[in-house]
Order: sequence, then C-alpha cells, then structure tokens
Amino acid sequence: MKSSRIKAKFRDDQPAMILSLHLTDPSIFELAGLMGFDGIWMDMEHHFYSVETGAGMMRAFRVFGGDIVARCANREFTRMARMLEAGANTIMYPRCADAEEAAEVVKWIKFPPMGQRGVDGGNPDMPYCTMDVSEYIQMANAETLLVTQLEDPRAVQNAEAIGAVEGVDVLMLGPGDFTVQSGIPGQMDHPKFQKAVETIARAARNTGKNWGMPMNTADAVKQGLSMGARFILHRSDLMILKETFEQIQAEFGPMGFTYENRVAAQV
Repeated sequence: MKSSRIKAKFRDDQPAMILSLHLTDPSIFELAGLMGFDGIWMDMEHHFYSVETGAGMMRAFRVFGGDIVARCANREFTRMARMLEAGANTIMYPRCADAEEAAEVVKWIKFPPMGQRGVDGGNPDMPYCTMDVSEYIQMANAETLLVTQLEDPRAVQNAEAIGAVEGVDVLMLGPGDFTVQSGIPGQMDHPKFQKAVETIARAARNTGKNWGMPMNTADAVKQGLSMGARFILHRSDLMILKETFEQIQAEFGPMGFTYENRVAAQV
C-alpha cells in the first residue's frame, strides 16, 4: 500500500496542492502525476462515471505517487469502501452535519480497532494480496485520510466538534452549497461567507486538524495560507481549458479570426 503524499505534507506543515479533474481521459491524470501534483480530486458525487471507470484514472495518477481524493455522495458508505479499494486514499465526505455523522464515516473507512471497514485485499490498495494483513490494516488506518465537507451554516457551527473527532483529518468548507443555503449564492466576498471561513480556520487550529476549500486564484491561495490552510483545491481541467480557449480567441481575433462563441453570448 502506498503512503499518502498529502499526509506527509501535513506532517511537515507544508500545503498540499490538489487539482480537480472532471474529464475521463486517463492521459490527463497521467500528465498531472508526471508533473508531481500532490492529489487529484475526483468528484464522484456530482459526476456520473462509475467506480470501474474511476479506477483506471486513479491508476494512471497513482503510479507517480500522488493521492486520489474521492468524493462520494452523502452516506454512500458501500461506495466509499470500493473507492478506497480502487486506490483512493482520501475520502471527501460531503454535507457532514455534525460530530456524530463524522464518527460514523470514520467507522466505515477505518479498519478495526478504529472502525468497522471490511477487509478484502485483492484490489489496488493492498495491492492484490501482496501484504501481510496486519501490516495492511495498520498502514491503511494510518495513511487513509478523511476530509469532512461542511456545506451549510449549521455544519459550520459544528466545525470544532467535527474536527475533534478522531479520524477526521481535514475540515473543508463547501463554498457553493454554503452560499446557496445561506441565501447568498456565489457571493464569496459576503461577510457571511468570510465568517464561515474564519470559523473553520479557527476550529482547525483548536483541534489540531488541517483545513481547506477550493481556491481558484493565486490571491485566494495566499489568503488561505495566511490563515493556516494546508488542503488547497486549486482549479480544474474545465476551467483551465476554458481560459486557454478564451486566450486563443483574444490573441487571434485581431488577426481576423471570428468565432460563434455561445458562452460569451450568454454572459
């Protein structure tokens, strides 16, 4: 079983850079691995590819030592186990409401005595029955991370209690759902949102855990780092492609090239 690069960064008080990849071509994952990114966020809550498809993309990235951060849907406990067996070593758990729910997730992703995860071993995580079972269980419990995603005002109020749960590694603010459920959709500069960021940062400090959230600009990353964030989710393949396409159109438009840009027409 491979060690977690993200957890190693945390131990050295270094930030970890995680990219979000939505496209399902393993070549993109392989390239990100070759370039040495710490982790890939695979959002299998909102995107519709299967664990089987995801396993091939995990393999392409993991061969170079990076971590897979897999997001399941809320209470999708059986699927979490399959994600881990396929090669993910970090579970991002969405809509975590309170400490009781966080403890339930720990139970599902950790082997005894920490939890109640079932043992198989014939998959990439062990890998393929090549480890002593006791060694595998000990290493899996040590190197598997849990990111609890707090996505509504009540969950943010419970941040410190969630962070105090043994087995929780990262407190993560979910900006999209938090702003929508707070009545300020998309307003990341709103005082309610800024207060939530401060609450989670403080909860992480008080419980000795790490925290993070999506930060899509260099300025946002700098601000997060100054507040102690170490779990940095920065950009996605779709955003990178869109911005590159826009740059091409801006550079070559003056040369006489024209485009039927339906995205720009909707803005």
